[in-house]
Amino acid sequence: MKTLVICSGGMDSVTLAHKIVREHALIGLISFDYGQRHKKELAYARACADELGTEHILIDMSDIGRRLSGSALTDELDVPDGHYAEDTMKITVVPNRNAIMLSIAFGIASARGADAVATAVHGGDHFIYPDCRPAFTESFEAMQRHALEGLGEIRLFTPYVHSSKAAIAAEGLKLGIDYRNTWSCYKGGEVHCGRCGTCVERREAFHLAGGIDPTIYADTEFWKAACHV
Repeated sequence: MKTLVICSGGMDSVTLAHKIVREHALIGLISFDYGQRHKKELAYARACADELGTEHILIDMSDIGRRLSGSALTDELDVPDGHYAEDTMKITVVPNRNAIMLSIAFGIASARGADAVATAVHGGDHFIYPDCRPAFTESFEAMQRHALEGLGEIRLFTPYVHSSKAAIAAEGLKLGIDYRNTWSCYKGGEVHCGRCGTCVERREAFHLAGGIDPTIYADTEFWKAACHV
């Protein structure tokens, strides 16, 4: 299955890229500059592509991103601290972001004769992000079958859509991934903040997976209170 992987540089998509290169035919990683407040994650995506010996495609949709306003990931709004299951985290939603990215990825995949586009959406995303839920991914795949009719059969591969982030961490640890070479934090400091939703979820995932989290966090204890550990 010739597969194009959407890769942000975070632990989920990097794990997916390593999974694909072992189980299928990885034809490239595609990343997006959507006007996010920091670009650190994109450097990690490129490093992942280099490690796996594949092409890194960087799409500049920053002009579009500037119009998808109202999110703490793109605007000068405070990134909230806490667990993803809190209502305050909804400020991190970028409207229709995944749908736009997937449409671009499917077009490129079709042009390159791919069999699949893979994305690392997972069960932990469902509470906040509607475009990470099974109903969305299934409907999007059906829509693309019509959009690309006669131009190729391309699958939307979402192996983690019903899985937890802990399951992703467990798989990545078995694959021997060095998670120091991934970036999750929304705040983009020198090290992971340890307090934003994605840092808390990342730390919790390693804890539940029973593995060692090699990430350096500015706040090493906050996740325990946020996760009620």
